[in-house]
Amino acid sequence: MTTHWKTLRWVGGVGGSLFLIDQTLLPTEFREIECRDVETLVEAIRTLRVRGAPAIGVAAAYGVILGVQPVMKKSEAAFIERLRQTVEQLAASRPTAVNLFWALKRMETKAESLRGRQTEEIAAALLEEAQKIHEEDRQMCRAIGKHGAALLQDGQGVLTHCNAGGLATSDYGTALAVIYAAAESDKTLHVFADETRPLLQGARLTAWELLQRGIDCTLICDSMAAQVMREGKVQAVVTGADRIAANGDAANKIGTYGVAVLAKAHGIPFYVAAPSSTFDLSISDGSKIPIEQRRAEEITHGFGRQTAPPDVPVYNPAFDVTPAELIAAIICERGVIRPVDREMIAETLQV
Repeated sequence: MTTHWKTLRWVGGVGGSLFLIDQTLLPTEFREIECRDVETLVEAIRTLRVRGAPAIGVAAAYGVILGVQPVMKKSEAAFIERLRQTVEQLAASRPTAVNLFWALKRMETKAESLRGRQTEEIAAALLEEAQKIHEEDRQMCRAIGKHGAALLQDGQGVLTHCNAGGLATSDYGTALAVIYAAAESDKTLHVFADETRPLLQGARLTAWELLQRGIDCTLICDSMAAQVMREGKVQAVVTGADRIAANGDAANKIGTYGVAVLAKAHGIPFYVAAPSSTFDLSISDGSKIPIEQRRAEEITHGFGRQTAPPDVPVYNPAFDVTPAELIAAIICERGVIRPVDREMIAETLQV
């Protein structure tokens, strides 16, 4: 294993390729995969080789380049049609993470603004736009960490759910950025990482990241969160989000809503950390956020071993929605949104 890694990186010019850490192999194996075409990237997104809303958005932006590479020397009509097809392919890969659609829309808008130019010139400009999205995500992560670190006190126990660290973004994370920034300001924290059933992103990814960075952490089962809170070991909860509605309702990995309810019951502040690109102001509240349904085998045959009776019915939503009233604050790159309501969100995002 290495402490110097990048979740995703583009190698080469407009004819280059995208390299991703295969997160399905962590924590026991560190391996990158190379995406030379959009089909490989779509498979990587669907199978969670790359995951986390910001990272998916950045990957999708580069995916547009992969999609148009075969038509860079053809007519504008062929180029734009291929771009449209590519966007449709990528948009269908996962429905909940709004950063995916935000990045694709930005790439489409860029291409439209360059109509009438040579297709190779449009492709080069699209690569520059993807690289801008990548760098902006890095900067947003750092800003989220800076704003959020002020909410944590020296000596606190902090619970997090799923993985919202560097593996879910371009660089530093969202929820874990808050923890990293607090540690860099000489605050000593102890992080409790929920394992995050059924795919164990907390156990496989968050615990791995925290250990890589030398952060004191303890791994717990999801069902242990209430007991750990009751024992007084947790003073704050910080999670990421995949889509936030206009009123502040936030979709995140399944199990997050339960953690928020437990935090409320124990008087513990529950914070959400996410970039402004995760807000979907076209959705009035969380009831309208589309929730991805995943394969039954993730529960019945977790990591290849059968743990349930054959043919048992399974319900496997990948996300749940935490109501805004359970969220003490939302931390984004523009500051801390508190109280979490429609007016404060609009004011902070300046919309």
